[in-house]
Formats: sequence, C-alpha cells, structure tokens
Amino acid sequence: MEEFINFAARNYYLFIALAAVIAIILWTEMRRVTQGYKEIAPAEAVLLINKQNALVLDIREANEQAQGSIIGAKHIALSVLAQNIDSLSAEKEKPILVFCKMGNRSSQASKQLLKNNYTQVFSLKGGINAWINDQLPVTKK
Repeated sequence: MEEFINFAARNYYLFIALAAVIAIILWTEMRRVTQGYKEIAPAEAVLLINKQNALVLDIREANEQAQGSIIGAKHIALSVLAQNIDSLSAEKEKPILVFCKMGNRSSQASKQLLKNNYTQVFSLKGGINAWINDQLPVTKK
C-alpha cells in the first residue's frame, strides 16, 4: 500500500488525468440516460416501423434527400420543425423515429418533440448513412 501511495504522489498528474477521464465518461452516460429519447440502431428501427407502425421523420434539408430516404418517411427539415411541429399532433401517441444524415441533428429534433409532449421519440443512431450501410431499402424521389 505504501508503494501505491508513493507512486501516486510521484505521478499525481496521471491520477488527475484518470479522474478527468472518469468524470467525462460519467457525464456522458448520465446525459444519455436522462435525455428522454432512445437512440436505436437500424435493425431496431425496422422492428419499430414494422411492429409498432412508427412515424418516420426525415429532418434533413431538401437538398440532402437526393441520397435517398426511408420508405414512407415524412419530411420536415430541422430548420422548420419548430414552426411545423403541430402538423404531427395526430401522431403524438405513436412512436416517432427521427433521422438525419449521420444522427447528430436528430437529437436536436428529438428534444424538440419531447418538449412538445411527444411521448415515444426514437433517434436513428448513425442516421440514414447507417441505414444505407446496413443495406436497408431507400427510396429516391
């Protein structure tokens, strides 16, 4: 035990770095647990769509849709979601799967939906890119 204390005293900067890494991991995990929506992989999203008839919400900008979209997805760009959120009010009790290109903007949209009392909000982890990488079907309009 004395050797450990001596090591820690000589290398205090390593223990400070370790404490910082642990704090970052804990903060990230707490944020993930308390965010209110669930991030799901494409395979889970397929089950959500097929088994629970989830509304699929594409929040990418119109010029990004040339890459393709999930079949049956409703498009409301993130930039206008706040103004058009009432157009989804009939779907408030249904599961809503939100996706963007890579999964980053869908978290912002998911938070907006939760603030407006949508109860079952899911974000597609990895966005449409993950969907395409898993070779799931897309439609090009």
